[in-house]
Amino acid sequence: MTQQTIAIVGAGFSGTLLALHLMRQCSPETRIVLIERNQHFGRGAAYSTGNSSHLLNVPAAKMSAFQARPSDFLDWLKACPPELLDGLQPLPTTFVPRAIFGRYISDLLENEMKSTLHCGQLELLRADVTDIAPGSGGMVVTLGNGEALPVDRAVLAVGNFPPSPPPVADASFYDTEHYRPDPWAPDLLDNLDPEAPLLLIGTGLTTVDTVVSLLDRAHRGPIVALSRRGLLPQNHLLGPVKTALPETEEFPTRLSNLARFLRDRSGQAREAGGSWQAVIDELRPMTTEIWQAMPHEDRLRFLRHLRPWWDTHRHRISGPVAARIAEARRTGQLRIQAGRIRGYSVTPDGVEVTYRPRFKDELDSLTVGRVINCSGPESDFGRIRDPLVRRMLDQGMVRPDALSLGLDITRTCALLGRDGGISRRLFAIGPVTKGAFWEMTAVPDIRQQAEFLAGQLAALVKPPAVAAQSSDVSWSI
Repeated sequence: MTQQTIAIVGAGFSGTLLALHLMRQCSPETRIVLIERNQHFGRGAAYSTGNSSHLLNVPAAKMSAFQARPSDFLDWLKACPPELLDGLQPLPTTFVPRAIFGRYISDLLENEMKSTLHCGQLELLRADVTDIAPGSGGMVVTLGNGEALPVDRAVLAVGNFPPSPPPVADASFYDTEHYRPDPWAPDLLDNLDPEAPLLLIGTGLTTVDTVVSLLDRAHRGPIVALSRRGLLPQNHLLGPVKTALPETEEFPTRLSNLARFLRDRSGQAREAGGSWQAVIDELRPMTTEIWQAMPHEDRLRFLRHLRPWWDTHRHRISGPVAARIAEARRTGQLRIQAGRIRGYSVTPDGVEVTYRPRFKDELDSLTVGRVINCSGPESDFGRIRDPLVRRMLDQGMVRPDALSLGLDITRTCALLGRDGGISRRLFAIGPVTKGAFWEMTAVPDIRQQAEFLAGQLAALVKPPAVAAQSSDVSWSI
């Protein structure tokens, strides 16, 4: 049998984790090529931050890269040199700086590549990918320098894309120096007057990160964060979290019944001395199954009306970060505003932003020195301008999902083409699969998906006699 090659396009967290699990589940003869356009392999935008105040939103005990070794990250932390941790206590409840978690993933990748069993199996390739198309007996991945890389199977692990700007009548403002479209750009806060008033579009996790970065830079100017509903992420509770969630025979999958279920169980938990946070967390293992069983019209209703409340309660922030945000609001430096942006006007004093406050008919305005789009990753592939994505869409290799959350895939992560055909050569992992799995941004969810997809791909590249054997990798889908 000729050597099989699997290419992973994108070496952020999801792509790197898939590579780790492929090395563990594929035969040593399988070649794995991990392709990344950016400087670091294994970290992506989230874990490349150099700011030690950017903390994980999940405690250390839940951040292992391996389901079968739940304490792996915590054990790695305990073995770290003290200078790396800088006084941090490696406890199960510790919220670790994201850069340290990025170091953990990089170390895993490096150690796996050095092992005798996998020596030479994984190739790290720093390059842009401009096209993925069918080739002779497989796929051809075209690199930015024009080189054609023939592979048997390819996996899109392209991660998150920068947010799209709010629609306004005159969009020319978005081409000015006063606007920053990418909240993860390394030069986001360069040449910023520390007294300048700022507008942050959005009030979610990206806004929280940006506010923390501004505070760390001793920014003194006022900060206004504006979103349609003005909802900030909730915070995790300190210490043990009790719950009184009773056992139930079934979880509702109709939206109204599910909302009632969560309200009732949260109330019961609080009455018993517990918390609503524990109720949300106990629902987590069932979230994908509930999403997939929910009728399509209910999913649409959820996205239109309830998603912001779910996001702020499900994706919470650590206590230290929540305390800094609360203090900035108490002093008046940070103001949260609910409303919709209607337009911009560049003036000698900066940018006059016109918006309509929530539940009001009259317009209001404020003048700021810079506008930063923190509204969260763009998931509507009809709006994403990435050249690789556009080319694959134009060629019909992939298609957006029906909910505009990502790309259309099967429950086994195989991509669907324009005509609905299921590819046996092209797969996806990570945030682009949200339409099928919904919760696909946090580490525990991507970890589970990576192990599952690695098992699927390992079975496909095995010789027929071996592939017929059952896989021990399973995933609740």
